[in-house]
Amino acid sequence: MITFSNTYFDNASTSWPKPVEVGKAMDEFLRKLGGTYGRAAYGRVYQTSMIVEQCRNAIGEMLGVSESGNIVFTANATVGLNAIISGLDLHRCEVLVSPLEHNAVMRPLQRLSEKADVTWKLLPAGTDGRIIPEKVPEVISSKTRLIIVNHQSNVNGVLQPVDELRQYTGQIPLVVDVTQSLGNEPVQGDKWGAGFIAFTGHKGLLGPTGTGGFFVRNPEKLSPFFFGGTGSRSESFEMPQFSPDKYEAGTHNTVGLSGLLAALNHRPKQEWTREKFKELIQRLRRIKDVRILGADDFQHQGGLFSIAHSAYPPSTIARRVYDKFGIEIRSGLHCAPQAHKYLDTFPTGSARFAFSPWHTNDDLEKLGDVLEEVLK
Repeated sequence: MITFSNTYFDNASTSWPKPVEVGKAMDEFLRKLGGTYGRAAYGRVYQTSMIVEQCRNAIGEMLGVSESGNIVFTANATVGLNAIISGLDLHRCEVLVSPLEHNAVMRPLQRLSEKADVTWKLLPAGTDGRIIPEKVPEVISSKTRLIIVNHQSNVNGVLQPVDELRQYTGQIPLVVDVTQSLGNEPVQGDKWGAGFIAFTGHKGLLGPTGTGGFFVRNPEKLSPFFFGGTGSRSESFEMPQFSPDKYEAGTHNTVGLSGLLAALNHRPKQEWTREKFKELIQRLRRIKDVRILGADDFQHQGGLFSIAHSAYPPSTIARRVYDKFGIEIRSGLHCAPQAHKYLDTFPTGSARFAFSPWHTNDDLEKLGDVLEEVLK
């Protein structure tokens, strides 16, 4: 009988389990604190505001940016990406994107193509979708106004060479989506010269859903995405012109941010090793009729991968591993049809496996046993 310490392999959707301190912090906030952020001058509000600002500072460290005041909290990375793409007021221009973008980028761009005559073009990349930096100047034109790069693909786990891009892109603003990588891979926003970074709290950071946001390097260049009360400059119908208030209309998810701060303060040590992960990939490549969706060079591989089978659709694979072994994964297009089109797995998609820090080397070994059995 094959048993696992953790049968949940859908951490690219949302991470599980969370550190126990996350639930404790949220419970304590609801039962004992419960204040709002920056809306009054009594003790409960001071304590709540301190939690939010401590979380903002901790996120700044994770993002590798020195100006944490330019970190904006939203419900998730999707809202953050919409805020960036819409707030730049793009018209009659061109946006360059990696071949592995999520619909959180592609759908806002599709809307701009219909409403503002904005076109998009793929950055040059290898067969696995990893950008080739030195070829980027070949696709830059006089109409290029923005470059968007998904740091880690949520389909094949490929890590993009963001650190190399700036030397080939000049002064064109760079948006980096670190939804999948933050918490698992180093992020160096200042070193990268990223103008914008979108992040979420419920994946690699191990926080609760409903938390996330974005970083903006130059707030004067980004208009607010939505409007409302901020607790500051309330005498004016105009939004405040300083960050983060400029972008944080409405009441914050204070209970969620208290949980996110607890997650950031109680990060677990990763149990599985990259050596064992590489062994698993090599083992799966030997199974007949199986195609691994991952990095061509393992040194560019993040902690997730997908598989496609010439005879079994992804949904069949997902059902088999769940019915027989209780393994939970996601199958299909993973909200990233552009990635699947590039990887030639559209429209069926793939079966995806994404690790947690709590998975062990033994879990990866047994996952290989399971897939060998169900994919015969």
